[in-house]
Amino acid sequence: MRNAYIYESLRTPRGKGKPSGALYELKPIDLLAALFIALQKQCNLDTSLVEDALIGCVSPIDDQGYNIAKSALLHANWSDSVSGLQLNRFCASGLESVNLAAMKIRSGWEELVVAGGIESMSRVPIGSDGGSMINDPEIINKINYLPQGVAADLIASIEGFDRQVLDEYALRSQNLALQAQTKGYFNNSIVPILDRNGLIILDKDEYLRPNTTLEKLAALPPVFSKLGQYGFDEMALQKYPYIEKVYHLHTAGNSSGIVDGAALMLIGSEETGKKIGVKARAKIVAAANVSTDPTIMLSGPTPASKKALQQAGMQKSDIDLWECNEAFAAVVLKFQREMDIPLDKLNVNGGAIALGHPLGATGTMLLGTLLDELERRNLTTGLVTLCVGAGMGVATIIERV
Repeated sequence: MRNAYIYESLRTPRGKGKPSGALYELKPIDLLAALFIALQKQCNLDTSLVEDALIGCVSPIDDQGYNIAKSALLHANWSDSVSGLQLNRFCASGLESVNLAAMKIRSGWEELVVAGGIESMSRVPIGSDGGSMINDPEIINKINYLPQGVAADLIASIEGFDRQVLDEYALRSQNLALQAQTKGYFNNSIVPILDRNGLIILDKDEYLRPNTTLEKLAALPPVFSKLGQYGFDEMALQKYPYIEKVYHLHTAGNSSGIVDGAALMLIGSEETGKKIGVKARAKIVAAANVSTDPTIMLSGPTPASKKALQQAGMQKSDIDLWECNEAFAAVVLKFQREMDIPLDKLNVNGGAIALGHPLGATGTMLLGTLLDELERRNLTTGLVTLCVGAGMGVATIIERV
């Protein structure tokens, strides 16, 4: 089977996911089309050679509905011959789009594919598309489905992570992300977003809180305790009776931020890369998805990573850098403990706690950030993984070329 290569990786800055955020004035289709236009220019790309565009989106409704992948392609004046697919694997949608693109290339059925994701959380709030797992009490009770924040608190309670440990990790994320932004580590991938007059709307990640301290984090109230009182704590204890109670420890400071953003990658075969005159940056070595207990829900990164390593014939010691999405501090700390990863190899430029989590785009963004950092450090291999709603997990391994 032939290899699939990453030829380019671009993303928007992350804007605060509220009406006061810098990207609120842009429709999601404008945000995504801006990246398609930038990708075409960056690679001097004849877009008729691209066979498909796979775009992750977690709330595909209203401004983000009706197949925003194809809509944005047309809006960006790409060739009419390029197909578009909107897909949803919850928080891992952006990474799953890359994995599916790689599968298309490796199968030999397609030669050049764009993968990525979009989420305008200021305009289309999380959960806007509804669904039985969040709105239907009969289904929720039947499958013991918790809100994600309560599930994160359940993980912290089972693993014995106290509030200080979670806050210390959150402060680390803020400090590393601020350092990376200050030193320009993200600049290689970020496409500045302009208004109709060519003036900059946003050219760097907006969500960062540079004045964060442990004292400020400690003063924040728990976010998910009221949800727990609505019967979800009881549901968790019925499934996990060996713990005394669910301790509600996650706050707005040690959980991922709500933001807007989009990301794209150009993925293709070796032959097509030569044909279009672009240099491969990395090979997609392995991809895996799993599903675990839907109650605790956020434990997928470990089994997904182990499956990807097995597929690649690699050991964890073969991985130079790791990215685990910072949906909640407890998720990353559990993953680090289970995989026994040195902290200096994990999320080395911070993560979603500091930078925000634009649901459908995050996986592609993390992979791009990882690739940039491997290049900056002259390292070779990296693994990205995300926890996913309903207990799923996704992982991808790349190797620089």
